[in-house]
Amino acid sequence: MRIILTGGSGKLGSTVVTSLRDAGHTVLVLDRAVARGEGIPVDLTDAGQTLDAIAGVEEQHDGVDAIVHLAAIPAPGLFPDVVTFENNILSTHHVLQAARRVGVKKVVTASSETLLGLPMDVPPTYLPVDEEVTLPNSTYSMTKLLEEQMALTFCRWDPALSITAMRFSNVMVEADYTGFEEWQDDPSRRKWNAWGYIDARDAAEAIRLALEVRGPGFERYIIANADTVMRTPSRELAEAVFPGVPFTREVEGTETLLSIDKARTELGWSPSHSWRDTQG
Repeated sequence: MRIILTGGSGKLGSTVVTSLRDAGHTVLVLDRAVARGEGIPVDLTDAGQTLDAIAGVEEQHDGVDAIVHLAAIPAPGLFPDVVTFENNILSTHHVLQAARRVGVKKVVTASSETLLGLPMDVPPTYLPVDEEVTLPNSTYSMTKLLEEQMALTFCRWDPALSITAMRFSNVMVEADYTGFEEWQDDPSRRKWNAWGYIDARDAAEAIRLALEVRGPGFERYIIANADTVMRTPSRELAEAVFPGVPFTREVEGTETLLSIDKARTELGWSPSHSWRDTQG
C-alpha cells in the first residue's frame, strides 16, 4: 500500500515507518518538523495544508491508499489545555476530512489508554480493563474521546470507510527498559495505568494488521503488551492497590490487566516483545 503517516518523527512514529517499509509498503511522512528528504513538513492544524499534502505533492506522491494518523500532543500536561485541545482535535478532523475528500478508505488513528479512567485514582470497576470503559479524566483524554466519535461519524457518512482507533498503552522502546527497575519496590508508582505498557515494535505490528485485515466501519482496540511492567504477579498488584475490584476472568502470573483479547481475536495480533527479554 501507499501509506501517509503523520507524526513519523515521534517515538512511535519512527518505529512504525520502519515496520511498514519492512513489510513492503511505501510510506510518506507528514510532520510539523521533518528533515528534508524524509517527508513533507505540514501543519496539520491547517485544513488547507493537510488536504493539499494528502491530495498529492508534485513528485512526492500521486496517490494514497491508507493513512496512519499518529501526530498529536501525546499526553496530558505538556501544554496548556486549550493548546492540547485545538492541536489534537483540529489535526484529527483535518486528516479524516481530507481522507474522505480524496477517497482514502483505510485509516488508523492513535487513541489512548487514558480513556480507560487514567490515572485510576478511582479504582476500575473490574479487571482486566477492556474497551467498554470510556472515562476521560483530562483535556487530553477528552480529545481522544472526541476523535473516536469523529471517526465513528465519518464511517457512518461513508459506509466503505475503515477507521481503527488504537488505544495505545505507555509506548516504550528498548532503551526505556533499564528504567523499569525503579518501580519494582513500590507498585503504587505505576498503578496509574494498571502497570501497562506497549513495545513500539508491537504497536507498529498492530497498526500494520489493522491496515491489512480490517474491513469497513469504525473499531477501537486496546494495544498493550501481554505482561505488566512489574515482576509481582498481577493479582497481587491488584489486591494491594485496588482491593475488592473483581476480575472478569482468570489472570495468570504477570499477565496484563489491560485486556488485549479483542485485538488478538479480531486483528490476529499478539505482542511478541517484553521488557523481560532485555534482563540479564
